[in-house]
Amino acid sequence: MNGTLIAYFSHRGCNYVNGRIIDLETGNTERIANALRDKTRGDLFEIRAEKEYPRDYKECTLEAQKELRAEARPKLAEIPDLSAYDTVFLGYPNWWGTMPMPVHTFLESADFGGKRIFPFCTHEGSGLGNSERDIRALCPAAEIRPGLAIRGSKAADAGAEPDGWLKKFYK
Repeated sequence: MNGTLIAYFSHRGCNYVNGRIIDLETGNTERIANALRDKTRGDLFEIRAEKEYPRDYKECTLEAQKELRAEARPKLAEIPDLSAYDTVFLGYPNWWGTMPMPVHTFLESADFGGKRIFPFCTHEGSGLGNSERDIRALCPAAEIRPGLAIRGSKAADAGAEPDGWLKKFYK
C-alpha cells in the first residue's frame, strides 16, 4: 500500500473572492486538488453530497451554517475504497471555521488508521480555522501532517505555495 489519494470537496457556482461574489465553474479547492494531482500523480476523488449545494452564495452559506449547527452528516454520493492508499490529501473550503459537513461524513466513513492525512483548504481570510483539530478528533489513529491554507482568490495562480508545502512535508 503506497497509493496517494487527493480527496476534495469544492463548491462550484457563486463564491466570495476578494470582497465580491463571482461565479466559478471550477471551485477554488478543485483547482488546488488538480495541481496536487499533477505534482503527486495521486488519484483524484471528489467528495460530493448526495444533495447538491445551491450555486447561490448566500443560500449555500446559510445551508452550510445550518448543517454545522446541527452537526449534520450529509449522505455522500459515493464513498471510495481507501485500502490502496496510505496518503490522503484532504481538500475543502473553510466554511464557518472548519470543513464542510460532507468532509466530516467522508472522514467518518472509513478507517484512516495508519494513513497520513495532508489537509489543504481554500479561504478568504480565515486560514485552516479549526479544521486540523477537527480532523484529529475524527481520525485519531491517522498521522495528521501540517496543513496548507490558500486564499481562494489566489487558487488559480497558487503554484509556489503547494510546491513549497509538498517539498517540506510530503515524503
